Amino acid sequence: MATPDALLVIIRHAPHGSNWLREGLDAALVAAAFGQSVHLLFMGQGIMALLKEQGSGAPGQKATLPTIDMLEMYDIDKLWVTEGALQEMHLSADALVEGVTMIAEQEVPELLQQHAQILNF
Repeated sequence: MATPDALLVIIRHAPHGSNWLREGLDAALVAAAFGQSVHLLFMGQGIMALLKEQGSGAPGQKATLPTIDMLEMYDIDKLWVTEGALQEMHLSADALVEGVTMIAEQEVPELLQQHAQILNF
């Protein structure tokens, strides 16, 4: 599932309302630019960043979908979403961008153990 030297970035915040999501994605991109293997786990409102159809935020806030689309260029190809987060947000997997893997809530502890470094945003 994961490589032990990979960095796991956990995204829990929605695209608008705070800078947490943007900072998490920036951290992932910087690490990947320096050759680190990076994986992303989206939980809670963080899955909103993966919606194909996103509304715009407050004036001055950048859209996150272009950044999500760039992840593959940085070899960030492991994007996980918990099934529970989808259910909580009343979304289907079809509403998300391509390349997302669904995992059950009970798989999260194992996923965390497979990563030596974890950043939580």
